[in-house]
Amino acid sequence: MKYIQTIVTITPYQQEAADILSALMGGLGYESFVDTDNGIEAYIPVAMFDETTLQTLQIPFGEFNLSFSNTTIADKNWNEEWEKNYFHPIAVANQVLVRSPFHKDYPSLPTEIIIAPKMAFGTGHHATTTMMIEHILEVDVTGKRVLDMGCGTGILGILASMRGAKEVVGIDIDQWCVDNSEENCTLNNIQNMSILQGTASTLATMDNFDLILANINRNILLEDLPTYYNRLKTGGLIILSGFYDIDKPIIDACANKHLLTSVSVKENNQWTAVAYEKVN
Repeated sequence: MKYIQTIVTITPYQQEAADILSALMGGLGYESFVDTDNGIEAYIPVAMFDETTLQTLQIPFGEFNLSFSNTTIADKNWNEEWEKNYFHPIAVANQVLVRSPFHKDYPSLPTEIIIAPKMAFGTGHHATTTMMIEHILEVDVTGKRVLDMGCGTGILGILASMRGAKEVVGIDIDQWCVDNSEENCTLNNIQNMSILQGTASTLATMDNFDLILANINRNILLEDLPTYYNRLKTGGLIILSGFYDIDKPIIDACANKHLLTSVSVKENNQWTAVAYEKVN
């Protein structure tokens, strides 16, 4: 699969501006982001690239000048690229280690997840993924049926399986993510997680879930939350992230409208993750 590499220069540079721009570009279909000294480096499949829409993006506060440089790149050995440049082992809550197959030196923790880092989002390094992992660690998933929506690398569903979930379903719109999730399930000897290519509409014919995990972005969460609600068992939990703390009131309002009650909130670097319960 060919990708467009977009390098964005933000003047004057601020980390908060880079984080918000990453979220906005994620809404356009960008899958992977790397911070640079003066902006971000992002990747999107060629078929999803829309330069006209990209050029209209603006940071919703302050005054920033955005400069975009786009280059088409061929598929390559992403394991090698990440090993050389980006991906390092990460420990979450001193309980979960996320590493790649090529890592040699890493700490020993109770749970170890191996992720083959390719273009899919979700290696555990982003604040939203970290908070989702922390939420899962606080939930009893033993014997539960779990949905990992927008599964990316499959990291959240894999963790749920490791913690005793009876069945896990992962869904992602991108076949690249489906393939990567399947590979990561094999690497971690996960045998009860099925991966499907699709959207929230794929849930229409499925049985209900005890736990739904969705680390996507604000607009998709708002659009799909009614569908998630309909596929969540009474007493079940839905954990959402991929949005900023300034967006939490909007997410809360939508959740309350669908009779979901907030039970836990985490914040990290202005990103937010919220767990809601379906009480009736």
